[in-house]
Amino acid sequence: MNNVLLRRQEPSSDGGTGLLPSQEHVAAKTDRAKYMSEKPTVLVTGGAGYIGSHAVLALRDAGYGVVVIDNLVTGFRWAVPDDVAFVQGDIADQPLVQQTLRDHGVKAVMHFAGSVVVPESVENPLKYYHNNSAKTRDLIESVVTVGVPHFIFSSTAATYGIPEESPVKETTPQRPINPYGMSKLMTEYMLRDVSAAHAMNFCALRYFNVAGADPAGRTGQSTAGATHLIKVAVEAALGKRSHVSVFGADFDTPDGTGVRDYIHVTDLAAAHVLALEALMAKPEQNYLLNCGYGRGFSVLEVLDAVDRVTNLKIDRRMEGRRAGDPDALISDNRAIMGEFPWKPQYADLDQIVTHALAWERKLTEIRGE
Repeated sequence: MNNVLLRRQEPSSDGGTGLLPSQEHVAAKTDRAKYMSEKPTVLVTGGAGYIGSHAVLALRDAGYGVVVIDNLVTGFRWAVPDDVAFVQGDIADQPLVQQTLRDHGVKAVMHFAGSVVVPESVENPLKYYHNNSAKTRDLIESVVTVGVPHFIFSSTAATYGIPEESPVKETTPQRPINPYGMSKLMTEYMLRDVSAAHAMNFCALRYFNVAGADPAGRTGQSTAGATHLIKVAVEAALGKRSHVSVFGADFDTPDGTGVRDYIHVTDLAAAHVLALEALMAKPEQNYLLNCGYGRGFSVLEVLDAVDRVTNLKIDRRMEGRRAGDPDALISDNRAIMGEFPWKPQYADLDQIVTHALAWERKLTEIRGE
């Protein structure tokens, strides 16, 4: 699935609308303008989790109606604003999901629910194929059954595995090296096939390394035991961890440590809102797009940034490489910048760290630690 843009093939009907081409264009434009002016309600799965809760805020701030479904296995009820409808349940519960879609008149789904820890996926692959692939299949069936026309999927750069080029383009071969990446790639294929057979278009955003927190301190990364570097580093800076492990110092990079493309979660959430607007404006179009800043920072550069922001020195412990870690994973983001009017507001490493640190402090207060 190497296309950046996939044009939907509409299921055949009786052959025509009865309108001349020019009339069809005017009618379609009028319908679209009406649809865009009446901002619809969006179902956010996993909306009590890290990225999902930021998407909820971005949608609400942009004037969309929002309803969240989350089973709260890793999410937190308090992460969902009081004025946002909340349904506690599982995306595989089709009667519940379909009733929710109908009750709220949902016109689009943003799908974040799933399991996201790569090493765990290697140890327990069936959990990941169940949570990320099988349950998503049930969710998509509910969407099709009710007739929801738009679907935005939280995919990942892990679908590329160890990429054969850097920066990574959307056309780079997708060869996942762990069940997490494969479970996400399976969903991309499901969406492509379902979109060809039914009246639904989709956008799959392939995230790179998501970090940071809402600049206003309304939500952030709250899951205990998170493995993301910046989260781990600010925990260490606040004394919640004794040290930060650096896995590998012999990569083919300037300082020998792995290089990654870190994207602020608020910029990522904004990209989801733009994806929704693009799907509504072009119902015949699908999108498969990288979502990153197109530049990378090494592990040591990230830890240096945390030291700068906190005016502390984190204890760094050099350890061996982890299996399957590429030297560098950096996005080629020209496609998303060309397709959407996306203008990242927080593409600064120190700012990402500052927001992550502020949230970590607030989280300490919330939990009474």
